[in-house]
Amino acid sequence: MEFHLKKNHMTQQDLANKTGYTRHAISHYVNNRSFMSPAVMRTISKFVRCRMEDLYEWDWSDH
Repeated sequence: MEFHLKKNHMTQQDLANKTGYTRHAISHYVNNRSFMSPAVMRTISKFVRCRMEDLYEWDWSDH
């Protein structure tokens, strides 16, 4: 998600202010310490202008 913040010239605090989530929660999402619920993904994707699926890097390998 860091890429999407940079692309939109936003800080984690900016995103927190826009979404109503705490900067602490945004930091956890950005650093993959917490997973976003679909509702959180929908809200964040709206403000960083991307698809919900683009918030995470998906590994489709058969490991």
